[in-house]
Amino acid sequence: MARVLVPRAALFLALASALALALAGLGYRWGWWGLATSFSVLRAASYAGAGVALLAVIGVALTALARAWPALALAAGALVIAAVVVWVPLSLQKLARTVPPIHDITTDTENPPAFVAVAERRRDAPNPAAYDGAEVAAQQKRGYPDLGPLVLAAPPDRVLAAAEATARAMGWEIVAVAPTEGRLEATATTSWFAFKDDVVVRVSASGAGSRVDVRSKSRVGRSDLGTNAKRIRAFLSGLATRAA
Repeated sequence: MARVLVPRAALFLALASALALALAGLGYRWGWWGLATSFSVLRAASYAGAGVALLAVIGVALTALARAWPALALAAGALVIAAVVVWVPLSLQKLARTVPPIHDITTDTENPPAFVAVAERRRDAPNPAAYDGAEVAAQQKRGYPDLGPLVLAAPPDRVLAAAEATARAMGWEIVAVAPTEGRLEATATTSWFAFKDDVVVRVSASGAGSRVDVRSKSRVGRSDLGTNAKRIRAFLSGLATRAA
């Protein structure tokens, strides 16, 4: 009896912990609870997944000894699901230790592009629109030394148009485009938690071509887990290809 009940129980609990893991982000996305509650749910799902994994291992052992292959498949499935539930939060924790605990990233730390149209949207955000300053700039240089402006041979008006097309292709919400100022502002939304990160692109003349600077800043949270830097890299790469 145990060799049947244990795998079934393990699979049920594994699916429940996976649902809790998904709701950690979706609950915040849908406005059910705040960020602190989401992190508590995420932590609880991880602990539950670890317990379920232990139960699933017992189920695998019992069913393997009894050669109860259908039950073994249930126990193995529960183990895989539980392992994923444990792995997701652990991978996020590991990532957090490898990137600087900042959320305001720019290709120009000396004269970062300023938010104009987006500023109103950030009025009540925990992270203000103003640049976070020299300390953050120093952390960025240590953590993301590769980030810098993109210089293109095309004129600014053409580059700005390509920048808008690239932003739209990446799924950003375009907030404003100011051709006379060479400025584009947009909002990017993350997939799981639906965090809102704002982006400003500045295109200026550089010799016969253009210089492109980008700034991406999260509205909430302390560390962005490298999301803003990754976003800037992807944007500049796409823009370079599109403007060529």
